[in-house]
Amino acid sequence: MTKKNIASINIIIADDHGVVREGLRQICSDNKDLILVGQADNGLDAIKLCRTAKADVLILDISLPDRTGIEVLKQVKKEFPDLPVLILSIHREDQYAIRSLKAGAAGFLNKQSATEELVTAVRQIAGGRKYVSSSLAQELANQIGQDHEQPAHEMLSDREYQTLIMIASGKTVSDIAAELVLSVKTISMYRARILLKMKLRHNAELTHYAISHQLTE
Repeated sequence: MTKKNIASINIIIADDHGVVREGLRQICSDNKDLILVGQADNGLDAIKLCRTAKADVLILDISLPDRTGIEVLKQVKKEFPDLPVLILSIHREDQYAIRSLKAGAAGFLNKQSATEELVTAVRQIAGGRKYVSSSLAQELANQIGQDHEQPAHEMLSDREYQTLIMIASGKTVSDIAAELVLSVKTISMYRARILLKMKLRHNAELTHYAISHQLTE
């Protein structure tokens, strides 16, 4: 979407928590230029809505029950490269923000952000610009010009990275499989790939790595 002034902004919301969707719906109701044109509680329905609803902005949760928000983001950007996507997350910005922006997100916000910041973010990305919080902007600025090797965890796929974070938070393979609605075999495969790529031997070393690199909550 090119930069322009828009009288109204049509929004699709994709989040699996009804309370969050209701909160976002209320924000739209309170701001007359924000028009809610569709809601989804999973990734597949979010993609379908993007195909049928004429949206100016997609507000997308990073954690959905059927696939990660980044997976949905990549598919949406593939089909609708001009549709700005604002990623929402309960996780710290440094865990998923840069990964989201690299995947094509126009903005990233923590769900604890003030309502005013969310409205500003939506209007800004609808106008063709990017949006990041001041704290994330500082983090990005700090990384510019740093001469260092790529951290091992940045070699992981989005699903592997998500699995890493969950293992480091103390969840078992069975816990993760249940939460992501995947088989234990699949999660075990992700874990094996993580250990191989990061040259680690077991969960204890994986958890130590995550803590030392401040990847855990």
